[in-house]
This record gives sequence, C-alpha cells and structure tokens, in this order.
Amino acid sequence: MTDRPVALVTGAAKRVGAAVATELASRGLDLLLTFRTSADEASGLKQRLERDHGVRVRTFSCDLAAPDRAAESCLEAARAAGRLDVLVHNASAYFATPLTDGVAWATARDLYAINAASPLCISAALAPLLRDSALEGGGSIIAMADIHSMGRPRKDFAAYSMSKAALIELVQTLARDLAPHARANAVAPGVVAWPESGYESDQETQQAYLNRVPLRRAGSPTDAAKLIAALALEHTYINGEIIRLDGGRWLA
Repeated sequence: MTDRPVALVTGAAKRVGAAVATELASRGLDLLLTFRTSADEASGLKQRLERDHGVRVRTFSCDLAAPDRAAESCLEAARAAGRLDVLVHNASAYFATPLTDGVAWATARDLYAINAASPLCISAALAPLLRDSALEGGGSIIAMADIHSMGRPRKDFAAYSMSKAALIELVQTLARDLAPHARANAVAPGVVAWPESGYESDQETQQAYLNRVPLRRAGSPTDAAKLIAALALEHTYINGEIIRLDGGRWLA
C-alpha cells in the first residue's frame, strides 16, 4: 500500500460496513475490508472506492465465528499493508433467541464469538500496529454496539444482548489498555439499518419501533459512518465512550 493511513473494517461488503468504508475512503484512507459470504459485493465496493477516491483497497474473507483464525487473517492483511491506524468492528450477528424455544449453547457461542470474542482477539493481535500509528491522537478502535445492550434489553434477545454487552465492556477495557498511544470507543445505534429478513424486517414492526423514537425516523448507514470517521480522525480526546446514535430512542 502507500503512506496513507490504513483502516480495517470488518463486515464491510454492504450496508453499514460499506458506508463506513466509503466514508473513510473519501477521507483518503487505504482500506482492508473483510467479508464472510458477500464476495461479489466486496469486489464491487473495492472497484468503486479505488475508482472514485484513488485509494487502495484489499478485500479478504474472514469468518468471525472462528476468533483465532479471524485474528490471524486480519493481522496478515495489516502486516502486508505495512501499518494500521483505524480498526472498525462492524461485523455482527443479530437474531432473536426466545427462551420459550430454548437457547442452544452452539447458538449462544456463535453470537458471542462473532460479536465479542473476535473483536477481542483481533484487537489484541493488531494492538502493536495501532500503537505505532502516526495519526494525530494515535490509532483508533471503533466498535458497533447497541443501545439495547446498555441496561435496557429487548425481549427475546438474551444471547445477542449478552454478546453486545460484552463488546461494550471490551471497548472500555481497551480504552485503558491501549492508552496513551491508541483509543477505543463505540457507536451504539438504535437502528441505522433494518434487518433484511426475519424479526423487524416487516413494516408494521418497524413502525412500532419508530413510534418510540422522538425523531420518528430511523438513522442511516451514512449517519453511523460519519460518526465513526469523526471518532477515528477528528475527536482525538474521546476515549472509552459509548456514543448513542438513536434519534433519542434512549429517552423514550
């Protein structure tokens, strides 16, 4: 790659991850983008970002259900790039696990692996590179959390909520462990992208949620992307914060 700053974004092929990649590319960062199954979308995004922004982009498959292998893949990519300045933990698994259906350990394990353990292992593997970042304010980790894992859990999402609560604790711990050479923060949406299928993919359920949002609308992937970029590149004295991006949903 070049002497430009480098960002690694997990789950970047589409939706919020693609918006984050696009925002960072527009600010002149080279990119390392992971995907699990969306190889075609990742390839198309790479071509667009290189064409439109003149940055270099590498995409690679990374299964966060296997935290050790995910960390190895990300470290290999960052070493090949020669540096790492920003790490965005965007990839996530989200689905309901009603207690009435029983919760299998394999299901809870996979949610924890993807949403918490892989961010931990990847952060630990990449910490030396982040500490060496030449960015003003040092290297930066930003994770995508969830307002409903901050003490206001949603019904039927016990396993998911536990995994995201663990991610929040990880971010605050990293903020201590990486300082003073790197920072860690999280963005906690209410909703910035509705699920494509399953729970909350229907209009009636979505409207019921929005009725409890003071702004009466959902956020967008771009809203999340701009906040993430600002935390990484502009607000260099913010560390260990979980910033709600919810249109006021927390107040209602």
